[in-house]
Amino acid sequence: MPRTTTVDIPGCPPLRALTFDVLGLIKVIEAKGAEKAHAQVVERWGEPDSSRGLLASSIIDRELDPLLGVARKNGLVEILSPINGGVQASVSNINQAGTSAEDDAIVGLYLFRRKQLESSSRSCTFLTCTIKGNTIIRSIEVPRSQNDTVNEVTQTTWATSGSGDILCSKVDESENFALFGGKRVEMNLWDLESNTKVWTAKSPAKNSLGIFTPTWFTSTTFLNKDDHRKFVSGTNDHQVRLYDISAQRRPVMSLDFRETPIKALAEDLDGNKIYVGNGSGDLASFDIRTGKLLGSFLGKCSGSIRSIVRHRERPVIASCGLDGYLRIWDIDSRQLLSAVFLKQHLMAVVFDSYFRNEEVAFSSMDLPPEAIRSEEEDIVPAKRKKKSKTRSGSKKHSSGKRNKKSDLE
Repeated sequence: MPRTTTVDIPGCPPLRALTFDVLGLIKVIEAKGAEKAHAQVVERWGEPDSSRGLLASSIIDRELDPLLGVARKNGLVEILSPINGGVQASVSNINQAGTSAEDDAIVGLYLFRRKQLESSSRSCTFLTCTIKGNTIIRSIEVPRSQNDTVNEVTQTTWATSGSGDILCSKVDESENFALFGGKRVEMNLWDLESNTKVWTAKSPAKNSLGIFTPTWFTSTTFLNKDDHRKFVSGTNDHQVRLYDISAQRRPVMSLDFRETPIKALAEDLDGNKIYVGNGSGDLASFDIRTGKLLGSFLGKCSGSIRSIVRHRERPVIASCGLDGYLRIWDIDSRQLLSAVFLKQHLMAVVFDSYFRNEEVAFSSMDLPPEAIRSEEEDIVPAKRKKKSKTRSGSKKHSSGKRNKKSDLE
């Protein structure tokens, strides 16, 4: 008999995550109740349609008026509410040249937070980048109803690639700079205020055998929220490269990780640690200051990892990929806390950091009769939470037992 080991899944802290798959479905996963709860699917938004598959996502994660942006395979960019999934605006990203959405698919999407705060509450500014390097910053007026048309206030367009394919992009925390890179495209940094290129990376030198590594970047992220000069990028030849634009154009450090392409990168909150996922399902963390491998996460993923995200408040990360699983990991012990099978190939995941786990419960014994009557008259349903079906089912079951007992008597 072969030896088998059982991985203990203790459960994760209360949280809320949204996943995006190739059939265009958005699924809401929640872990609520106790501190060690198992995550499960609570909502599904949309209908399965491969032509509306989700390619990129971005969220404005805040308590009041949060927004969620998704880019679809048919060239549409939708602005939704991450609370109930309602579509607030939809804009086509197909250019005037007549290029089809599949030939020039969207690879990067970012919703600007600060520009929305500076403008009116009904406006939304976002950046899209396609595989051919067509980059657009749009400002639109979000209509008050779905029947109204979307008014486009401003639009700025430029090309980030003359030749080659853009495969990854990232906007820094200050929202003043953006990174772009891809196949035959070196990593380059752009100033979003003037739409000018301010820095371009240089390929590493040839190795001892005189072999030159072709340029092929697959993912990238900034290290620190307060410093746009340092960032890491993953390559198709299983390397993670650290760049410092104030030091030199070539990588400051290069790390090899297993034998398959790097597919996802995420930075930690302190800027000293990164999380790396590759095409064979391996997930690990590195100390980017020394280049030391801190360890691999326990529990093998059976498919390519396509997205890694770090929770803002809780010490967990989420990963998803082509095996259809959303996994929640502890960043300290690197142990698997919870796993949810979502059936489709997953492309991205985001956290809703302002998820409220429980509503405050009041006992009617502590209130006067007048207050109880006034509360019953003015009950307002909660927006984020739903009533538990399990509890109501147990009541029906118990009442059924009582009825059977009375019939026998």
